[in-house]
Amino acid sequence: MADLLEKAKQFAAEKVANIPMPEATVNDLDFKDINRSGVTYAATVDVNNPYSVTIPICEISYVLKSSGRMIASGTIPDPGSLKANGKTLLDVPAKVSHSILATLVRDITTDWDIDYELELRLIIDLPVVGNFTIPLSTKGEVKLPTLSDWWNSDSKE
Repeated sequence: MADLLEKAKQFAAEKVANIPMPEATVNDLDFKDINRSGVTYAATVDVNNPYSVTIPICEISYVLKSSGRMIASGTIPDPGSLKANGKTLLDVPAKVSHSILATLVRDITTDWDIDYELELRLIIDLPVVGNFTIPLSTKGEVKLPTLSDWWNSDSKE
């Protein structure tokens, strides 16, 4: 009887291991907004759902680093759902205070950008399996807004 139970566990484990899982990629991180409290950057994440049902997203957590230091982190609870049999584009805003930007002066003054590393954890609720985490990481650089960017954005409103 114990042998039969062990075979059933192995069979179930193999089936779960071969289930197609949603996949995600970070497309871009770019400047979004500036205000008195800081600068907001937005990461765009493309998630592909292979299932014929929508999948709820439990939360998205992020850590934004520059020069090896964390400059922003946060969690977005209940950001929505993934479309069935298709791609869903998610926006993940990261707010960086002006005081933190001031500590990155050396990196900023050389080329007026911030070299960054973005780590994301997308936690989704898969039927039968339960919570599943998709870890993502990307590196790149984000250009900082200039005075002309501020003037141009004011004229658009």
